[in-house]
Amino acid sequence: MNKVKHLALSLVAIMLVGSLAACGGSNAENNASSKNTGNNAASTSEPAKDEGTKPAEKIELSFWTLGNVNYEDLAKEYTKEHPNVTIKVQNTGDQTAHHNNLTTALSAGSGAPDIFQLEIGFMERFINAQDKFYNLNDLGAKDIQANYLDWKWKQASSVDGSFQLGLPTDIGPTVVYYRTDLAEEAGLPSDPEGFGGAIDTWDKFATVAKAFKEKTGKPFVDLTDLTFNALRDQSADEIYFSKADGSFIGDTNPQVRKAYDFTVKGIQEGWISNVMLWSPEWGQGMNDGSFAVVMGPAWMAGNVKSNAPDSTGKWKIAQLPEGAGNWGGSFLTLPKEGKHSKEAYDFIAWMDNKDNQLESFKTKGLMPSIPALYEDPAFVDFKDEFFGGQQTAVEFGKAANRVKPVYYGPLHDQTDTFFKNALKNVLEKKADPAKEWDEAVKQAKTLAERS
Repeated sequence: MNKVKHLALSLVAIMLVGSLAACGGSNAENNASSKNTGNNAASTSEPAKDEGTKPAEKIELSFWTLGNVNYEDLAKEYTKEHPNVTIKVQNTGDQTAHHNNLTTALSAGSGAPDIFQLEIGFMERFINAQDKFYNLNDLGAKDIQANYLDWKWKQASSVDGSFQLGLPTDIGPTVVYYRTDLAEEAGLPSDPEGFGGAIDTWDKFATVAKAFKEKTGKPFVDLTDLTFNALRDQSADEIYFSKADGSFIGDTNPQVRKAYDFTVKGIQEGWISNVMLWSPEWGQGMNDGSFAVVMGPAWMAGNVKSNAPDSTGKWKIAQLPEGAGNWGGSFLTLPKEGKHSKEAYDFIAWMDNKDNQLESFKTKGLMPSIPALYEDPAFVDFKDEFFGGQQTAVEFGKAANRVKPVYYGPLHDQTDTFFKNALKNVLEKKADPAKEWDEAVKQAKTLAERS
């Protein structure tokens, strides 16, 4: 790590995320896209064997993935070199459903996959269930630990480091994705530095957003959830819960109130679009230019690309006002119901290596957790034509520099839903923002007391 340049050093300093409903937030927040659900198989036929040679044992691995990732493509590549292995991929876009499905399977003692992609926001639910997962240290993980960011590795480790629940995949520093054509239409700078400078405080952001709406007739921002998240995750140290005693502090955290009031302002002034996160309308809006800005983590680049293929070259990336957060990041785990732990580990160790993390970044924008990549020209100099030939790694690195450590806690996801629902009521039902805030606080306190 001492040899890693400035970007690596700054990334290592990113928060030890406790929880985020990550690849962010609540019910559908994650890492991710809701577009691909279902089962897909990556497999090949068994190779020819010399007469008298015992054929390799046929191995079938089930793999539950989350969000907009390239893991099915990597699985297909792996099976070309290991033709006795079949990998069946099931992808889910809703992170809460994804993790609840595993909880149900583990409780029932059947139905869990061989490989499970675990989002950091749900780590505290599973980290102590060591009897339900293979210890990756027993399978060789200790030998590759030094390849990864230390803070990221420790998120999936027991306190004494003897048990390793998962291999680290990506991290999620947050940025502003914006349409350059719509910026120019509104008379705004279209280059990342100029656009970022025009919105470098939240007050300036709101002023620009209102003027954009008045000039173009279009909302400036895509939706309420991501707007709220962008400010929420700039909280100092804690968001909804105290790290010291787990008590609810969301009602006294000024940044949570700022996030709520700012989002309400956008709703009332009409510069936040009336679409829901992961909905078809959200994706279509990116593609046809219904709004100018999407605020989200590095992995959101994959969603923007997949939802807006007709707008290639019209997007760029700038920095958020007043800092950045880290939304998400995941791990590859092996539930003990799987009967082929060695083969499953061999696959995830391969899929999560330097070359494949680079490929995941290039195709889906998944920010690597392997710091050796941060000074690799193939990473830093990569120009993404979808984003107008921009060196996107540089922008994600700038965002990572600005992230402050923050604690989320095990009840973050459910609590966050209360505030998101309050904003949804303000948006769709024209409900009173003050009453909705009070109700969200009441629900959060009740949840904390019962837990």
